[in-house]
Amino acid sequence: MNLEKLQIAQQDFLRFYPQGFQDEKMVELGKKHQVDKMTDFVLDVFSRDQFNLPDRILENWAKTVSRSSMVSTFEKPKFKNMLHDLSAHEKELMINALYEQLHGDAEVGFNAQLDILKQYKLAKWSLISVVPAYFKPQQEIFIKPTTAKSVIKHFELPNLTYKATPSWEFYCEYRQQVLSMMNFVDKQLAPNTPAFCGFLMMSLPNS
Repeated sequence: MNLEKLQIAQQDFLRFYPQGFQDEKMVELGKKHQVDKMTDFVLDVFSRDQFNLPDRILENWAKTVSRSSMVSTFEKPKFKNMLHDLSAHEKELMINALYEQLHGDAEVGFNAQLDILKQYKLAKWSLISVVPAYFKPQQEIFIKPTTAKSVIKHFELPNLTYKATPSWEFYCEYRQQVLSMMNFVDKQLAPNTPAFCGFLMMSLPNS
Protein backbone atom coordinates (compact mmCIF):
# COMPACT_ATOMS: atom_id res chain seq x y z
CA MET A 1 0.00 0.00 0.00
CA ASN A 2 1.33 3.43 -0.92
CA LEU A 3 0.59 5.42 2.24
CA GLU A 4 2.04 8.60 0.75
CA LYS A 5 -0.57 8.57 -2.01
CA LEU A 6 -3.28 7.88 0.56
CA GLN A 7 -2.18 10.85 2.69
CA ILE A 8 -2.05 13.10 -0.36
CA ALA A 9 -5.55 11.97 -1.31
CA GLN A 10 -6.76 12.79 2.20
CA GLN A 11 -5.20 16.25 2.14
CA ASP A 12 -6.72 17.04 -1.23
CA PHE A 13 -10.15 15.78 -0.18
CA LEU A 14 -10.17 17.75 3.09
CA ARG A 15 -9.06 20.86 1.22
CA PHE A 16 -12.32 20.75 -0.73
CA TYR A 17 -14.45 19.22 2.03
CA PRO A 18 -12.97 20.32 5.39
CA GLN A 19 -15.51 18.35 7.43
CA GLY A 20 -15.19 15.20 5.38
CA PHE A 21 -18.50 13.49 4.77
CA GLN A 22 -20.18 15.87 7.21
CA ASP A 23 -19.31 18.76 4.93
CA GLU A 24 -22.40 20.47 3.52
CA LYS A 25 -21.51 19.60 -0.07
CA MET A 26 -20.90 15.95 0.77
CA VAL A 27 -24.11 15.71 2.78
CA GLU A 28 -25.99 16.96 -0.27
CA LEU A 29 -24.20 14.44 -2.47
CA GLY A 30 -24.89 11.71 0.07
CA LYS A 31 -28.65 12.19 -0.34
CA LYS A 32 -28.31 10.51 -3.72
CA HIS A 33 -26.84 7.36 -2.18
CA GLN A 34 -28.88 7.22 1.07
CA VAL A 35 -26.50 4.72 2.64
CA ASP A 36 -28.00 5.05 6.13
CA LYS A 37 -31.54 4.61 4.81
CA MET A 38 -30.51 1.60 2.74
CA THR A 39 -28.69 0.08 5.71
CA ASP A 40 -31.77 0.44 7.92
CA PHE A 41 -33.91 -1.19 5.23
CA VAL A 42 -31.52 -4.11 4.65
CA LEU A 43 -31.02 -4.75 8.38
CA ASP A 44 -34.78 -4.98 8.77
CA VAL A 45 -35.72 -7.10 5.75
CA PHE A 46 -32.79 -9.53 6.01
CA SER A 47 -32.80 -10.13 9.75
CA ARG A 48 -32.71 -13.81 10.75
CA ASP A 49 -36.44 -14.12 11.38
CA GLN A 50 -37.31 -12.74 7.94
CA PHE A 51 -35.83 -15.82 6.29
CA ASN A 52 -38.93 -17.73 7.41
CA LEU A 53 -40.70 -15.86 4.59
CA PRO A 54 -38.81 -16.88 1.43
CA ASP A 55 -41.01 -15.02 -1.07
CA ARG A 56 -40.51 -11.81 0.89
CA ILE A 57 -36.74 -12.34 0.91
CA LEU A 58 -36.67 -12.54 -2.88
CA GLU A 59 -38.93 -9.51 -3.19
CA ASN A 60 -36.76 -7.41 -0.87
CA TRP A 61 -33.59 -8.65 -2.51
CA ALA A 62 -34.85 -7.30 -5.82
CA LYS A 63 -35.86 -4.04 -4.11
CA THR A 64 -32.42 -3.63 -2.55
CA VAL A 65 -30.65 -4.03 -5.87
CA SER A 66 -33.16 -1.80 -7.63
CA ARG A 67 -32.86 1.00 -5.07
CA SER A 68 -29.11 0.90 -4.70
CA SER A 69 -27.25 3.77 -6.34
CA MET A 70 -24.14 1.56 -6.37
CA VAL A 71 -25.55 -0.99 -8.84
CA SER A 72 -25.70 -0.05 -12.51
CA THR A 73 -29.08 0.52 -14.10
CA PHE A 74 -28.13 -2.12 -16.68
CA GLU A 75 -27.83 -4.87 -14.06
CA LYS A 76 -30.93 -4.06 -11.99
CA PRO A 77 -33.68 -5.40 -14.29
CA LYS A 78 -31.59 -8.45 -15.23
CA PHE A 79 -31.22 -9.41 -11.59
CA LYS A 80 -34.92 -8.92 -10.89
CA ASN A 81 -35.84 -11.06 -13.90
CA MET A 82 -33.39 -13.75 -12.83
CA LEU A 83 -34.95 -14.02 -9.38
CA HIS A 84 -38.35 -14.37 -11.02
CA ASP A 85 -37.16 -17.05 -13.45
CA LEU A 86 -35.41 -19.27 -10.90
CA SER A 87 -36.88 -22.70 -10.32
CA ALA A 88 -38.30 -23.43 -6.88
CA HIS A 89 -35.15 -25.36 -6.01
CA GLU A 90 -32.88 -22.54 -7.22
CA LYS A 91 -34.84 -20.01 -5.21
CA GLU A 92 -34.34 -22.10 -2.12
CA LEU A 93 -30.61 -22.36 -2.85
CA MET A 94 -30.29 -18.60 -3.39
CA ILE A 95 -32.15 -17.76 -0.19
CA ASN A 96 -30.04 -20.22 1.80
CA ALA A 97 -26.91 -18.74 0.21
CA LEU A 98 -27.87 -15.22 1.24
CA TYR A 99 -28.65 -16.39 4.75
CA GLU A 100 -25.21 -17.98 5.03
CA GLN A 101 -23.55 -14.89 3.57
CA LEU A 102 -25.18 -12.62 6.16
CA HIS A 103 -25.70 -14.85 9.21
CA GLY A 104 -23.66 -18.02 8.85
CA ASP A 105 -20.64 -19.15 6.85
CA ALA A 106 -20.04 -16.21 4.54
CA GLU A 107 -17.70 -18.12 2.24
CA VAL A 108 -20.23 -20.91 1.73
CA GLY A 109 -22.98 -18.38 1.04
CA PHE A 110 -20.82 -16.38 -1.36
CA ASN A 111 -19.84 -19.43 -3.42
CA ALA A 112 -23.34 -20.96 -3.46
CA GLN A 113 -24.76 -17.67 -4.68
CA LEU A 114 -21.99 -17.37 -7.26
CA ASP A 115 -22.75 -20.82 -8.69
CA ILE A 116 -26.30 -19.81 -9.53
CA LEU A 117 -25.39 -16.34 -10.78
CA LYS A 118 -22.90 -17.93 -13.18
CA GLN A 119 -25.63 -20.11 -14.67
CA TYR A 120 -27.60 -16.99 -15.54
CA LYS A 121 -24.52 -15.06 -16.72
CA LEU A 122 -24.94 -12.61 -13.84
CA ALA A 123 -21.80 -13.36 -11.85
CA LYS A 124 -21.16 -9.68 -11.17
CA TRP A 125 -19.21 -8.15 -8.30
CA SER A 126 -21.89 -5.56 -7.70
CA LEU A 127 -24.70 -8.11 -7.34
CA ILE A 128 -22.85 -10.38 -4.94
CA SER A 129 -21.41 -7.65 -2.72
CA VAL A 130 -24.21 -5.07 -2.47
CA VAL A 131 -26.38 -6.62 0.26
CA PRO A 132 -23.51 -7.39 2.68
CA ALA A 133 -22.13 -3.86 2.17
CA TYR A 134 -25.39 -2.40 3.47
CA PHE A 135 -25.96 -5.11 6.08
CA LYS A 136 -22.51 -4.73 7.69
CA PRO A 137 -21.20 -1.36 6.48
CA GLN A 138 -18.33 -1.36 8.98
CA GLN A 139 -17.07 -4.81 7.98
CA GLU A 140 -18.06 -5.67 4.41
CA ILE A 141 -17.37 -3.81 1.19
CA PHE A 142 -19.08 -3.11 -2.10
CA ILE A 143 -16.89 -3.89 -5.09
CA LYS A 144 -17.33 -1.74 -8.17
CA PRO A 145 -15.09 -3.20 -10.89
CA THR A 146 -13.72 0.01 -12.41
CA THR A 147 -13.05 1.49 -8.97
CA ALA A 148 -11.44 -1.67 -7.58
CA LYS A 149 -9.07 -1.98 -10.54
CA SER A 150 -8.05 1.67 -10.27
CA VAL A 151 -7.66 1.60 -6.47
CA ILE A 152 -5.38 -1.43 -6.71
CA LYS A 153 -3.24 0.26 -9.33
CA HIS A 154 -3.14 3.79 -7.91
CA PHE A 155 -2.59 2.91 -4.26
CA GLU A 156 -0.30 0.00 -5.19
CA LEU A 157 -2.14 -2.65 -3.21
CA PRO A 158 -0.09 -5.87 -3.06
CA ASN A 159 -1.20 -9.46 -3.66
CA LEU A 160 -4.23 -8.44 -5.69
CA THR A 161 -5.01 -9.21 -9.32
CA TYR A 162 -8.49 -8.10 -10.31
CA LYS A 163 -10.64 -10.53 -12.28
CA ALA A 164 -14.12 -9.86 -13.60
CA THR A 165 -15.53 -13.10 -12.21
CA PRO A 166 -16.03 -12.79 -8.45
CA SER A 167 -14.03 -15.01 -6.12
CA TRP A 168 -14.02 -15.33 -2.34
CA GLU A 169 -10.22 -15.15 -2.24
CA PHE A 170 -10.11 -11.77 -3.99
CA TYR A 171 -13.00 -10.44 -1.94
CA CYS A 172 -11.29 -11.28 1.36
CA GLU A 173 -7.93 -9.84 0.34
CA TYR A 174 -9.39 -6.64 -1.11
CA ARG A 175 -11.66 -6.19 1.91
CA GLN A 176 -8.75 -6.66 4.30
CA GLN A 177 -6.66 -4.05 2.52
CA VAL A 178 -9.50 -1.53 2.26
CA LEU A 179 -10.27 -1.92 5.98
CA SER A 180 -6.57 -1.47 6.69
CA MET A 181 -6.47 1.74 4.64
CA MET A 182 -9.37 3.09 6.70
CA ASN A 183 -7.09 3.03 9.76
CA PHE A 184 -4.72 5.51 8.15
CA VAL A 185 -7.19 8.31 7.38
CA ASP A 186 -9.21 10.79 9.40
CA LYS A 187 -12.40 9.28 10.83
CA GLN A 188 -14.36 11.89 8.88
CA LEU A 189 -13.39 10.08 5.68
CA ALA A 190 -14.32 6.61 6.89
CA PRO A 191 -17.69 6.61 8.70
CA ASN A 192 -18.44 3.35 6.86
CA THR A 193 -17.00 1.33 3.99
CA PRO A 194 -19.32 2.71 1.25
CA ALA A 195 -18.28 6.26 2.17
CA PHE A 196 -14.60 5.38 2.35
CA CYS A 197 -14.72 3.61 -1.01
CA GLY A 198 -16.46 6.71 -2.36
CA PHE A 199 -13.55 8.80 -1.06
CA LEU A 200 -11.07 6.45 -2.75
CA MET A 201 -13.00 6.67 -6.01
CA MET A 202 -13.07 10.48 -5.89
CA SER A 203 -9.35 10.51 -5.18
CA LEU A 204 -8.39 8.57 -8.29
CA PRO A 205 -6.75 10.36 -11.22
CA ASN A 206 -9.28 11.46 -13.83
CA SER A 207 -12.20 10.55 -11.55
